Amino acid sequence: MLLNLAQVAGGLVLLIWGADRFVHGAAGGARCLGVAPLLIGLTVVAFATSAPEIMVSVLAAARDQAGLAIGNAIGSNIVNIGLVLGCTAMVRPIELRSLTLRREMPALLAVSLLTVSLFLDSYLSRVDGFVLLTGLVIVLVWMARLGLRSAANDPMAGDYDAEIPKDVSLKMAAVWLLIGLIALLAGAHLLVGGSIDIARALGISEVVIGITLVALGTSLPELAVSVVSVIKNEYGLAIGNIVGSNIFNMLAVIGVAAAIRPVGIDQSVLSLHIFVMVAFTLVLYAMTYDTDGKSSLSRLEGFALVAAYVAYNSYVVLQII
Repeated sequence: MLLNLAQVAGGLVLLIWGADRFVHGAAGGARCLGVAPLLIGLTVVAFATSAPEIMVSVLAAARDQAGLAIGNAIGSNIVNIGLVLGCTAMVRPIELRSLTLRREMPALLAVSLLTVSLFLDSYLSRVDGFVLLTGLVIVLVWMARLGLRSAANDPMAGDYDAEIPKDVSLKMAAVWLLIGLIALLAGAHLLVGGSIDIARALGISEVVIGITLVALGTSLPELAVSVVSVIKNEYGLAIGNIVGSNIFNMLAVIGVAAAIRPVGIDQSVLSLHIFVMVAFTLVLYAMTYDTDGKSSLSRLEGFALVAAYVAYNSYVVLQII
């Protein structure tokens, strides 16, 4: 068990570092090619931020453990909203000033409901996987159009412009992209192997390991980015990072897993986990809904999100013991 835990820890370190280098290379390369910062943030950075979950999904499905990938996607979305945004808001209230981000929120809700509808028959087929991947393409095109149409003075554009590297040549961007990809593959290999062994040793499903341990680990980059962003008053990046990541988790991570390996849905996913994910998404939408022109996520609301996340995970862990 200690060896498996060390394997998981090593995999997480490689995933986190590899994700950082992958995002650095992808964003820096896009800037070198003259792509607008907001467009880079909405598409390239959002997709690259979900790279750890996608790599875990590919390797888990290839090893006939698609349940781990599904648990990782659902759990990551819960962690992103409950823990990451909750902790970030507790550090400093998050002001939702970006019109672009407000348009993304309904898209997140729609994607969540689409995912639930595909889960209802307790089976994810390859057709379901391709439906989600088709949705991914549609969302990418929509985000690209949104980024091109959005005003240059959108606060979110300034946030991305400040964070996207400016001093990276196209050659070095390609090098970092490749190094990041290799680190992600190696990290995912270690994490998936260790997680499967731990699940078997404890006699629990890969879905539960994916929802708890793997989801928490693969969401650490989002936690770091969001906390640092809000300290810098880059509110659009702090929450936009989470919204984009959650959209890609459902469409890309679950879509890839189902397309590679059709899988039956664990009953606990249908009776609890998927609805907790949707509940967190609905609560976030309600908390950030603009009714008075001062939409924000307060410290109290952040505390409520963290408390709900802790309560949910405590319940899951107690079911295992």
